[in-house]
Amino acid sequence: MATIYEVSKLAGVSLATVSRVMNNNANVSDATRKKVTAAMSELGYRPNSIAQSLASNCSNSVGLLVSELQGPFYGPMMSGIENIFRNQGKHVIIAAGHSDEEREQQGIEFLISRNCDGLILHVEAVSDDYLIKLSKGRVPFVLINRFIPELSDRCIILNNIKGGYLAAKHVLEQGHKNIAYISGPLWKKDAQDRLAGHKQALAEFNLSFNEQLLYQGDFMETSGFEGLKTIYQQGLSFSAVICANDEMATGAIASARELGLALPEQLSVMGYDNVFFTRHIYPPLSTINYPINEMGQMAANWILKHVYQKQTEPLQTMFEPSLVARQSIRHCPQ
Repeated sequence: MATIYEVSKLAGVSLATVSRVMNNNANVSDATRKKVTAAMSELGYRPNSIAQSLASNCSNSVGLLVSELQGPFYGPMMSGIENIFRNQGKHVIIAAGHSDEEREQQGIEFLISRNCDGLILHVEAVSDDYLIKLSKGRVPFVLINRFIPELSDRCIILNNIKGGYLAAKHVLEQGHKNIAYISGPLWKKDAQDRLAGHKQALAEFNLSFNEQLLYQGDFMETSGFEGLKTIYQQGLSFSAVICANDEMATGAIASARELGLALPEQLSVMGYDNVFFTRHIYPPLSTINYPINEMGQMAANWILKHVYQKQTEPLQTMFEPSLVARQSIRHCPQ
């Protein structure tokens, strides 16, 4: 097996220069860098990443913890984050917390144990106190979709109250008054905020929220299916259903068809997130755009700036949702 000494000899440079090339140090000319990399290639030399990280105090790896690895929501976000770091010569290590406090803590501790230089955390179950304590440790981190006042400068969030408001306002403006609502788990802050925005829009139209038309789902397609079926079987009248995410909305659409309801003629359906498939289902789903890709990329830029001292675009911590009106909401005559 080739050694760093053989690389330096073949390239005609010092051991220190070879080390600087391996650690992507900017203080190396392009010509010298090419000589060293050519020598490494000719000798089949592969740097020891552990030794590199110990020598440079930098592993060039970033930890990413998300709630789930499946589904249409997290995939594009993870891909966007990985692409930014790959272009900067960094690697991403991914773990999942499954919205469980113990699993989230285990995932964070695992990523720290892998000597990640920084962490991007999409966590829901660990406490604020845990994260505040973690912020005093050696590994910097940034939060997505979580706001803690004491850590406000490292929280990248969406205005979910506004998103819930925009969804309900659009449905109300089409003349609907009796509106069912399938929420996410109401222990989650984003589910709470979307419902709060929904109620705010109802109040502006002088309508009260009907608790009997509420079903608490879990952000999964099956709960959208069961939710609509449960509300329908109560025998209450409603002309539209708003779902707190697109996956539950697709479940509600499937349930409506099984119940023999024509869409959108007999039932209008509203989603939230604007995941990729919403424009392809029938009818194309009206929804709220959640710029999760941009938020993920902003989190990556936060790490590049605060951990690797890279120049980035100005950092943005609050993102705004927007209405995406398609064909799943019909006008309801007064």
